[in-house]
Amino acid sequence: MKFFGKPRSQTAAFLPLCLLFLKSLSLGHSNLYSNRYAGDKVIRLTPNTEEEAFVLKKICHQLKVDLWQPGGVSQISQGTVTDVHVPHNGSRALLTFLQEANIQYKILIEDLQKVLEKGSSLPAWRSRRSLSGYNYEVYHSLEEIQNWMHHLNKTHSGLIHMFSIGKSYEGRSLYVLKLGRRSRAYKRAVWMDCGIHAREWIGPAFCQWFVKEALLTYRSDPTMRKTLNHLYFYIMPVFNVDGYHFSWTNDRFWRKTRSRNSRFRCRGVDANRNWRVKWCDEGASMHPCDDTYCGPFPESEPEVKAVANFLRKHRKHITAYLSFHAYAQMLLYPYSYKYATIPNFSCVESAAYKAVNALRSVHGVQYRYGPASSTLYVSSGSSMDWAYKNGIPYTFAFELRDTGHFGFLLPETLIKPTCTETMLAVKNITMHLLKKCP
Repeated sequence: MKFFGKPRSQTAAFLPLCLLFLKSLSLGHSNLYSNRYAGDKVIRLTPNTEEEAFVLKKICHQLKVDLWQPGGVSQISQGTVTDVHVPHNGSRALLTFLQEANIQYKILIEDLQKVLEKGSSLPAWRSRRSLSGYNYEVYHSLEEIQNWMHHLNKTHSGLIHMFSIGKSYEGRSLYVLKLGRRSRAYKRAVWMDCGIHAREWIGPAFCQWFVKEALLTYRSDPTMRKTLNHLYFYIMPVFNVDGYHFSWTNDRFWRKTRSRNSRFRCRGVDANRNWRVKWCDEGASMHPCDDTYCGPFPESEPEVKAVANFLRKHRKHITAYLSFHAYAQMLLYPYSYKYATIPNFSCVESAAYKAVNALRSVHGVQYRYGPASSTLYVSSGSSMDWAYKNGIPYTFAFELRDTGHFGFLLPETLIKPTCTETMLAVKNITMHLLKKCP
């Protein structure tokens, strides 16, 4: 991958030219999943000045690019790593402009379709997999995941109980697995959710992996046995069921829910900007067409409301909230909506430090850790902040592999190493919970 640029010139001078170049270009949405991303590129840009950042924001709005990092256009600023998915019909104009304006860039993915076909089993030609030989090293459709949950509920009733906490906007059941050895004694619990953002497929893959490992090693691993004897895990493998299904059938890079808006044609809300904690403040958008749209009001999305209701109802014994995202290789804790230190910082920071070290010990993969606002970016209305504000003392968000080489298209060959190392980090956090810590 090369860096590109030309001798320094005034960025502002190129803005009118850029807007002229890009006026007629946009990221079209076809109903055909196959071959729709042929020639599309993913480009990494890092604005060196606020002037460059301002121009990049204009470009992103004009091109209607699919922003992979950061979460929203408003979060592009000086020094911010910005990964942009550009349609094939817009990439030439964009690259020409960037070279003229001397904005450094790097092509991460030359042809998105080729990476998509090479790295994972596309829905069009996936073979059906029986539950008895369920493969945890491939990505699974929503139907396959829900069938797997039903199967575990029947075959592992001693440790698994499956239930629904409500329905999605499109009427799909919101299933949760309760994992742990049943006992009359009071037990603390851990909530885990994956797939708040539809295109982050490695999240649901990890939630399934965690359940599989817990069931397989309960008898042989003293740590796992102790964990499942002393704690319950509420695991939601796919939070955003409608969006996840849509990412398999229509648009691989869909992020939001699928709710309709009465005044706009654009659909969906960012389910990680829809929580009642500094709702629709910095890092969230009020426009329904934006990827970080906060929704018409807090908990407007039935998926968010269902989880929030469940957590409110059980908050007395839920000690930890873990949410799994991609991509950045980070372990984040509150606050996300402001630069401030949480009251139990030393305990949470210690758990994060040990978890990241445990993760690195498996394959040498380095994770950054710290408060989300300063480690990633400021964002309001997040599930992590909401859980913390509602009395859950340990709340974390994992940003799983990688750091941009594959982005949302992490190949299936990397599911196992990613899940193996993350497993150790999660076990480390849960063991931390069993010790006395406020």
